[in-house]
Amino acid sequence: MAGVAARPARLTIIVLGVLAIVLAGAALWGGGQLRDEQAADDDRQAALDAAGTHAVNLLSLNYQSVDADLGRILATSTGAARAEYAANAGRLKETTLANKVVQHGVLRARGLESMAGGTAKVLVVADVEIRWDGSKNAPQERFYRWSMDVTKVGGVWLVAKAVQIL
Repeated sequence: MAGVAARPARLTIIVLGVLAIVLAGAALWGGGQLRDEQAADDDRQAALDAAGTHAVNLLSLNYQSVDADLGRILATSTGAARAEYAANAGRLKETTLANKVVQHGVLRARGLESMAGGTAKVLVVADVEIRWDGSKNAPQERFYRWSMDVTKVGGVWLVAKAVQIL
């Protein structure tokens, strides 16, 4: 009789063991799915942030800090966009200094149009107030809209192309 009573107990232990293994596997799989979703969300947010930061950098120039301002533009760009900014930096610096330009850019909105792998297309809306130190002219407000291609380079999102939308 003792052998008969031990069989259901063994069967229960085996069933519980198999159930524990299945539950542990499901938890590991679910945890992996959550990590993947979180990584994708983090990438989306980082691409949006990179485009927004770049837009503000493009619009924020001050004749008193023009070298640092141009450095920020170059630091948030890559590829052809960076090459273009680097090629035009001397002329932009000269104009900014000569006219005592003070620009302050403000990010208004940004949205993810598409994302695949290490690239994203981000739509950006930003405004700028431009004034000229020592000038009696009233400050000007300008409004900008861009479509920006953002690329992940070495784990960092950088703007590879910025096209102004008219």
